[in-house]
Amino acid sequence: MSEQNKDTQKQHKAGFVNIIGNPNVGKSTFLNAVIGEDLAITTPKAQTTRHRILGIVNGNDYQVVFSDTPGIIKPAYEMQEAMMDFVKESFEDADILIYMVEAGEKDLKNETFFKKIAQAKVPVLLLINKVDQTDQEKLEEMIKYWQEKLPNAEIFPISALHGFGINQVLNRILELLPPSPPYFSKDQLTDKTERFIVNEKIREKILKHYKKEIPYSVEVDTEEFKDEGDRIRIRSIIFVERDSQKGIIIGHKGAGLKRIGTEARKDLEKFFGKKIYLELYVKVNKDWRKKADQLKRFGYKD
Repeated sequence: MSEQNKDTQKQHKAGFVNIIGNPNVGKSTFLNAVIGEDLAITTPKAQTTRHRILGIVNGNDYQVVFSDTPGIIKPAYEMQEAMMDFVKESFEDADILIYMVEAGEKDLKNETFFKKIAQAKVPVLLLINKVDQTDQEKLEEMIKYWQEKLPNAEIFPISALHGFGINQVLNRILELLPPSPPYFSKDQLTDKTERFIVNEKIREKILKHYKKEIPYSVEVDTEEFKDEGDRIRIRSIIFVERDSQKGIIIGHKGAGLKRIGTEARKDLEKFFGKKIYLELYVKVNKDWRKKADQLKRFGYKD
């Protein structure tokens, strides 16, 4: 290896930038904004993000591995406990921590996690999101509040939805990244499989169109993903916990299921850049959220 190539290798920077915060503060919207793709699903409902999702941003001399995590909650059953395990993992391998709050928010819903942020040995960037929904005076009050609450953090006002402040955050991350070779291939967007992307796009439509407990009782499993060159053939199963939920998802004369399928197919065609043939079915998997074997099947446990 030439001396010039050695110098180039030494200059390469890479690291994990892990995003944590309460539900609905805009973590997934921020991830999509920085990677330039609608990778993580976004809805106004809490617990939209259930898994830890990596989004990878590459440059000639850097690789930023962003990690989106579920919103911090007090777990009420097995699946939520697994979701909080994903958050715990994000503290362990972070090179940089992003703690995201929204305008007007003052409390993290888990004091243990907050203490970990305050005592973090790695750089902490506190992003105040949705600043387009407040005024300058209130924003200055929020900045002062968080400066006192987390003196170890650098504070950035942003609007992830409108792209305000994103470049400043990314530039600071690039300054803070440690020297390292890339962790993933330079053409890789995420650690998740195509089937995972399909599952999430379908679940996003269910979160969008159904209320109360229905969206939280649903999991999606893609049984077939076949790339045929000019199109992709997909067969996915929507699992619910009760027979009554199955009927609600399907809807009158199948109208509900058709709507989910049509909207998901359009998003998937945009994401994969190919025609999609999507088959959807609904099955009952009783109390899957409370069963360890089912949580393992759906990727919540190793």
